[in-house]
Amino acid sequence: MRLISRWQNSAGERVRIALNLKGIAYRHVPVSSLEPGEYRRLNPQGLLPALDIGGGHVVPQSSAILSYIEETYPDPSLLPEDPALRAEARGFAAHIASEMHALTVQRVRHFQRDDLGAGEAEVKRWLAHWLSLGFTALEETLARRQSPSPFCFGDRPSWADLHLIPQMSSARRLGHDLTPYPLLLAVEQRCVTLEAFRAARPEAQPDFPKTDGQAETASY
Repeated sequence: MRLISRWQNSAGERVRIALNLKGIAYRHVPVSSLEPGEYRRLNPQGLLPALDIGGGHVVPQSSAILSYIEETYPDPSLLPEDPALRAEARGFAAHIASEMHALTVQRVRHFQRDDLGAGEAEVKRWLAHWLSLGFTALEETLARRQSPSPFCFGDRPSWADLHLIPQMSSARRLGHDLTPYPLLLAVEQRCVTLEAFRAARPEAQPDFPKTDGQAETASY
């Protein structure tokens, strides 16, 4: 099983965390290591990550990859046992993937600057708006839980947490202040001590740049 991604790709980090939580062996393949044009041939969408599961099957999109992993390797489950909590966890994660990550990734920022002529202040305003809106909703979601728990929806990290932690790291890189979200920060503090999360961090990946001052490149 090959996970094609890059060190700084929060969607890829979600998948790495999931694979680590389940103890599934995989090979991290930096997209930069492929021949020119090979990744587009494997994944016409061109976005990261993609999971090569063999037999000519390459699964794009982290949400589809996570569903495949959960269905193929059901134990331990990434979702709470209770159906209501399971649905809440999926909704929490979907808000991150669809309403926050998708609006603030680099290709959107580049389009704003390069094609729409937006200045730096306008791009920062865009990021602040969507990140603030998203994190405020997530914080409120945790505050309204009927049974507070150490992780988002239970006593162990799962579907919601593996979406949350990379998004918080990404927000920090973009200069977003996370201090207004104490419940999210508390979950993060618990997650980052776990090996499944540490091993998925960008700096733990083989293609992490070893030199200082590395410019940001494609982060989907």
